[in-house]
Formats: sequence, structure tokens, C-alpha cells
Amino acid sequence: MISRATLTSWIRPAPPEPAAPPVTGSERRALWIEITIVLLITFGASGLSGLLSLSESLLTPGTLADQSVALNVSRAENQVIDVARQLLGVVRLFAWAALGLYLLWRSGHGPSRVGLGRFRRRPDATQGLGLAALVGLPGLGFYLVARAVGANLTVVPSTIGDHWWRLPALILWAIANSGAEEVLVVAYLITRLRQLGWSENSSLLASAVLRGTYHLYQGFGGGLGNVAMGLVFGRYWQKTGRLWPLVIAHATIDSVAFVGYAALRGHVGWIP
Repeated sequence: MISRATLTSWIRPAPPEPAAPPVTGSERRALWIEITIVLLITFGASGLSGLLSLSESLLTPGTLADQSVALNVSRAENQVIDVARQLLGVVRLFAWAALGLYLLWRSGHGPSRVGLGRFRRRPDATQGLGLAALVGLPGLGFYLVARAVGANLTVVPSTIGDHWWRLPALILWAIANSGAEEVLVVAYLITRLRQLGWSENSSLLASAVLRGTYHLYQGFGGGLGNVAMGLVFGRYWQKTGRLWPLVIAHATIDSVAFVGYAALRGHVGWIP
């Protein structure tokens, strides 16, 4: 049975120790400028695009469920150019993650301090897979319900042709997505908001809402489902300081969705 003290520590966590005083003056302005630039280059721009996509879908006749959106698509008719563009997209996501890590490192928050130190196979992998099950299975159910009531588009994980490189490319996309999102949306953003004096709950909510906005292209279900995922992932990081389990969990969820769809499409009736 969970004690009241334990529950309270998860609902109202204390900031990490030692807690540095919030920045002021020119440093505060510089941090806001940095955050704005980073988000406009990365997931902030994706969030604005998600809002526009949802607005466009709502203006289209019919329900959201009558429309579909593909997550991974072919990028050229020529296979060589297609796979090259797939890899370029993967590299771009890794570069986003590297940008967040570099900026944190420059300000004294190295990889170890944000939870990407030495990989510990048993706790990191085990907890990562546990988080994947905790979030992924209810997430699938929530998607099916949201689609059934017309609150979500039909999500097609992949429309890439049946090429020899399709599965490796999908797995790379899953890893790159997880790395970029967990580094920037969790470790980078929450760390910066802490430096600005935001509370743990306020910074967690900002991180979760950002995660939800750039999934709004999937519909209301995709947005709300990812807000919930962001609350779970962000709080886990705030409490443990470990980012590896989040990267593993996210990569597992996406890999299962991408590869599972490619393997089961045409064999399972409810898969479009």
C-alpha cells in the first residue's frame, strides 16, 4: 500500500538538490530567448503546425475518424533517394537532441546530471519496458475509443513501401523520435524552467502540454493522450533523474507501433 508521504512526494515533489537560486536580470532574458529559439526550431514549431493541422481537419466535412494521417511516409519514388531522405530525417532528430544536450552541458548540466550518464542495463531497461507497458497499452485503448467517438483521425503508422530497408528505417525513426523528444521536452525544457524559478508542477505541465500540442495533427485523442504520457514521463524524470528509461520506453512504444503495423496490416481486421 502506498503511504501518504510517498503519494505526496509524487504529487508535490521537491526540486533536486542542490537547488540553485533562479536566474535574474540579463541571464533570465537570455534563457527565455534561448528557449524560444530552441522550441521554434524544434517541437514548438511542430506544436504550431499541429494546431493548424487540427484546425484544417475540423474544417473538413465529416468526422475526424473519416480522415487519416500517416506517421512515416515515402519521401521519393526512387528507393535510393527515399532511404537517403529517411536517414536525413533521422539525423535531423538526433541533431535536435544533440542541440539540447549541448546547451545544457554549456550551462553546467552535463549528460550525467540530466539522466544520460552510464547506462545501467537492469534498472534502466527494466523500468523503461515497464513504462512502455504502463503508457502504451492504455494509450492504444484510448486511441481506439477516441477514434470510435470521432475525436481522432485514423492514424496510419507507416505508408513506406515494402522495401528491404523499411523495418530498419522505422526502428531508427522510433529511436530518433524518442531521443529528441525526451531530451528536449523533458530534460532540456524542465531544467530551463527550473532555472527560471518555475515549480516542479508548473514545469511538468508545460512539458506535457507541449508534447500534446505537437501531436494534435492526430486529433484531440492524440493530443490528450500525449499530455497524459508527458505527465507520467516528466514526473518520473523529476523524481528519479534518469532519462534512459524514458528513451527506452518511448522507442519501444514507437517501434511496436511502427513495426507491428507493418507486420499485421492486411491480417488484422481493425488495422486500417
